[in-house]
Amino acid sequence: MDQLALLFVLLLGAVLTVPLGDRLGLPSPVLMTLLGIALALIQAVPNVDINPDLILPLVLPPLLYAAVHRTSWRQFAANKRPIFLLAVALVFVTTAAVAFTADAIVPGLPVAAAVALGALVAPPDPVAATAVAGQLGLPRRMVSILEGEGLFNDVTAIVLYHVAIAAAVSGTFSLPHAALELVLSAVVAIAVGWALGWIANKLIGYLGDATLQIGLTLLIPYASYVLAEELKGSGVLAVLTTAMFLAEHAFDADDVLTRLTGRAFWDVVDTLVTGVAFGLIGLEVHNVVRTAEGRWGEMLGWAGAVVGVVIVVRLLWLLPMTWVTRRMHLRRDVDEDIPVSWRETVVMWWAGMRGVASVALALAIPLTMDDGSPFPDRDEIVFLAFGVIMATLVLQGLSLPWLVRKLGVRSDDTAEREYERQLAVRAAKAAKRRLKEIEEVEELPEEVQEQMLRRAFDIGLRINPEIGADERREKQTKRDARIKRIRRIQAEMMSAARHEVLAARSEAGSDPEVVDRVLRKLDVRSLR
Repeated sequence: MDQLALLFVLLLGAVLTVPLGDRLGLPSPVLMTLLGIALALIQAVPNVDINPDLILPLVLPPLLYAAVHRTSWRQFAANKRPIFLLAVALVFVTTAAVAFTADAIVPGLPVAAAVALGALVAPPDPVAATAVAGQLGLPRRMVSILEGEGLFNDVTAIVLYHVAIAAAVSGTFSLPHAALELVLSAVVAIAVGWALGWIANKLIGYLGDATLQIGLTLLIPYASYVLAEELKGSGVLAVLTTAMFLAEHAFDADDVLTRLTGRAFWDVVDTLVTGVAFGLIGLEVHNVVRTAEGRWGEMLGWAGAVVGVVIVVRLLWLLPMTWVTRRMHLRRDVDEDIPVSWRETVVMWWAGMRGVASVALALAIPLTMDDGSPFPDRDEIVFLAFGVIMATLVLQGLSLPWLVRKLGVRSDDTAEREYERQLAVRAAKAAKRRLKEIEEVEELPEEVQEQMLRRAFDIGLRINPEIGADERREKQTKRDARIKRIRRIQAEMMSAARHEVLAARSEAGSDPEVVDRVLRKLDVRSLR
């Protein structure tokens, strides 16, 4: 099996493990990691050979972009305090604890290399955490914190990692210089991200066609990452800024086709890239086994110590910080997403799985120093990193569903249903306001006015039937049954039309471009 065939196996696995994970009640990233381990144990499967310099630019931009579009800037702004206390600050604490431990137990490991190890194992993976949270039905506030933690942890950890690697490679370190680099990196990244977001937003409006618009959104995260890195900024923070800008400003509210197509496209990209990334984590077992050959006891002891530090530090930090955040929340009475009980805090602790960012950073460690000598203890650092990744991802990922069930942490749908009801009412009122504005400038027959007014109310009622009175709900139920029947018949008619047009493709003298154009019109009509 060559590496191209291996890539196709991973892509196929990325698709198949999603429904398998749903059936087994397990997160698909964990299953992909286990698939990678299984493949690594097969002799015919080759070692993965990827240039370390390409790992981060290839994997992180699309994953970050897709993750940001599941949230919003307003949500981050509202939760800035819990995200900082429970997430960003924890990266510094974990990095310091792991660096101190590694420096103490690994003979001859330079301090800068130990800090790089701490930085790359510090950030929990947002992809794995949110995948698990979505399948387990955790409260939305917990999902919001896990998403924010994962995204901002990645930014913090990667910047720390680059500073540590630069110090290790050059052999020199200056705290004021490093602090200045951190600040400049953030400023450059935000400027690049905002500028590219603004340019991309203008280009999206100019392109018009949904295919071109979505194609542009695939290129923009990579452009943002690469440009920021070229200008000595944080590529991850630049992608984050660009994605947030586009999430707030891109796409017209009436451009239904582009929005639906774009969401489907990015779901596909997210699924495939995530699957391949976690499959690669498992495949690295090849190299990990080779590194530990002949000294398994010593290496496993080091890995166990680092894993213990990572897990324990997270718990020791979350318990008091959650209490502090809750106290501040009650005093200021602000709208924040915070864990409301010790059970939720324990679930958040155990959901701190390491994944894509950690493996990308581990594989991206340079092979040589500035003077041409090998990077000190690179194999040992990679082994320890993969020990943490495997232990947290597999052990915690497989046991988290059991823990959630045991603690009885479940999503409270009451608040979500109430918010949905409020949005339904707002949508119906907006439709009625627009109808009144039209009536002021156009003469509408009385029967048309009544019909349009009823349809304006139906907009909200179809979103949430609870906003109507019992009599209206009963009428709506009957109307829905009638509409469903009409739509079923209409769907069968449209299906017959599509079959007829498709059959014309194989007829002599048929023009496939014209056939596809007509078929697209039928598809759009069916969508509407």
